[in-house]
Amino acid sequence: MKKKSLVLLLVMAMVAVFSLSACGGGSSDSGSSASSNEGKIKAGFICLHDENSTYDLNFINAAKEACEELGIQYEIKTNIPEGQECYDAAAELVDAGCGIIFADSFGHEDYMIQAAKEFTDVQFCHSTGTKAHTEGLDNYHNAFAAIYDGRYLAGVAAGMKLNEMIEKGDIKADEAKIGYVGAFTYAEVISGYTSFFLGARSICETATMEVTFTGSWYDETAEKEGANKLMNNGCVLISQHADSMGAPTACEKKGVPNVSYNGSTVEACPNTFIVSSRIDWTPYYKDAITKAMNGEKIDADYTGTLETGSVQLTEINEKVAAEGTADKIKEVEADLKAGKVHVFDTKTFKVEGKEVGEDHKADVDTDKDYKPDTEVVKDGYFHESEFRSAPYFDLQIDGIKLLDTKF
Repeated sequence: MKKKSLVLLLVMAMVAVFSLSACGGGSSDSGSSASSNEGKIKAGFICLHDENSTYDLNFINAAKEACEELGIQYEIKTNIPEGQECYDAAAELVDAGCGIIFADSFGHEDYMIQAAKEFTDVQFCHSTGTKAHTEGLDNYHNAFAAIYDGRYLAGVAAGMKLNEMIEKGDIKADEAKIGYVGAFTYAEVISGYTSFFLGARSICETATMEVTFTGSWYDETAEKEGANKLMNNGCVLISQHADSMGAPTACEKKGVPNVSYNGSTVEACPNTFIVSSRIDWTPYYKDAITKAMNGEKIDADYTGTLETGSVQLTEINEKVAAEGTADKIKEVEADLKAGKVHVFDTKTFKVEGKEVGEDHKADVDTDKDYKPDTEVVKDGYFHESEFRSAPYFDLQIDGIKLLDTKF
């Protein structure tokens, strides 16, 4: 009997050790903290794609950095579609002991809300979402950043390049046409390409823009085809709000200057990459996780800024950028921080030949009909990301031509 008991105890111990070391499913990436951090909260992350997507890689890097700086355990699930799979991933992370769970893509939102309503003792945070301020759940939160400031600054770099091309005689002033590859005609994308264009036009007054949409956040073939279509239409500089290397590599092949998004593409595109704007999610992750650990209230809507370090530009590729670009960006950034410049200053653009008045409403409290509900223009500018964190800029301004629309 004593021998059998000893064997039984050994088996139980082995099971216990295995259980403590087990991680999530095959699509997960797990990190663990030192033993001195036992008892701290564990964070879970849900990503639409994996490291091959510049968008998701940006989130993954921030997740690892935040958790490692805080010394906590984490688990990352990648390639999670915008469907019921998101809820399933959230439930698995709850089962894995996560006390706070983040998702990174717009279409994850309804499934994160579903999970939040079921697992009320877990905090759920969703980037790019719109419904936290109307759902009113204590454990569901949205986050975004004032990336329109970053895109405006990237646009300044584009405008500098266009002016250089004009001065060198490479193009005429009326040929300063920008091409832009967008994913969907969501407000987020509209806000992005408009702020980029306004930044470019603040430097190059003759700049115009054409936009094409792929109908997908990540489709390398479609993004490459979109960039080629724009370049064949006479666009002399390309930017994007889509997640693959399709557009940048198409530009590199044709020798057309490119401003990418979510990270530098200089290694793959050394002869065409100028700069990239991106959101650094590390400050938000650290803020939300710390509040969850301390039992403090997490903001329903968090908006990162230039000041918080959430809105950033990559290093400028001096080989391609126009001379003086770095100094000009530094100057404009200071003006943005001081409130001397507003990206969506209504004096800088028109819609169908008219200025936008202070009675303009946008759809902030999202409903199925996208009905405008909130006056968002005051003091002479459109107040983006102030009534909720996610963008709601919805104006189609003069100077930008949409070649197609895909929702």
